[in-house]
Amino acid sequence: MESLSLLGLIAGTLVLAGLVKGVIGGGLPSITIGVLSLVMPIPQAAAIAVLPSFVTNVWQSFGKNFVPLMRRLWLMLAGICLGAYLGAGLMTGAYSEWARVGLGVCLAIYGAIGLFKLRLSLPRASELYVAPLVGIATGFIAAGTGIFVIPSGPYLQAIGLEKDELVQALGITFTVSTVLLAGIVAHAGTVQTSLLVPTFVALVASLAGMWLGQRFRSRLPEETFRRYFYAGMLLLGADLALHHLF
Repeated sequence: MESLSLLGLIAGTLVLAGLVKGVIGGGLPSITIGVLSLVMPIPQAAAIAVLPSFVTNVWQSFGKNFVPLMRRLWLMLAGICLGAYLGAGLMTGAYSEWARVGLGVCLAIYGAIGLFKLRLSLPRASELYVAPLVGIATGFIAAGTGIFVIPSGPYLQAIGLEKDELVQALGITFTVSTVLLAGIVAHAGTVQTSLLVPTFVALVASLAGMWLGQRFRSRLPEETFRRYFYAGMLLLGADLALHHLF
């Protein structure tokens, strides 16, 4: 597992993923699992993504809006927990061969929503019944793919959060989701001592990338950066799904 070429791929992927997260506040697990699943099973890619995702999400979560956001998001977070429980075993069970297709579809949808700037709008009163449904769907999908961004990402954009609130809300959601992802990969039996070195490399690389992204956030043309990121996710997702189907 610790071949130099593979460790180099992991390091390069996580630097890129951390850089993207530092600039736009998300994308680390999507990039990590999406790219690494090209060369290893999805459960192993998800296992490598757990620690970098958790550390960077905790970093992103805390701030002055933490308590108000938790009060607003708890129904969705509870739904994610329930959905992940209901979908336990999808990643390695009887339908695990379709996990790569599901991952590809999720990444393609994520990329399309961002690339074409699809924006929904939900009134505050609707959150009471929409949030749990979004959470359950998110957790269930993540149990099979390791990706917690569909449909939670579009939902968070639809409820009218300010930019800083949105970045922090994504951090909170993904922190909870990463803890669940750790449980999913542990249940799948993919947490192995052979992953210690790749995981450490991934953590260091992701922190370096996130530091660079935050440092240069104001200097980078964020709109152009977002466009290329979402286009990349769309193409990667389409390739993963179509390659398995055909």
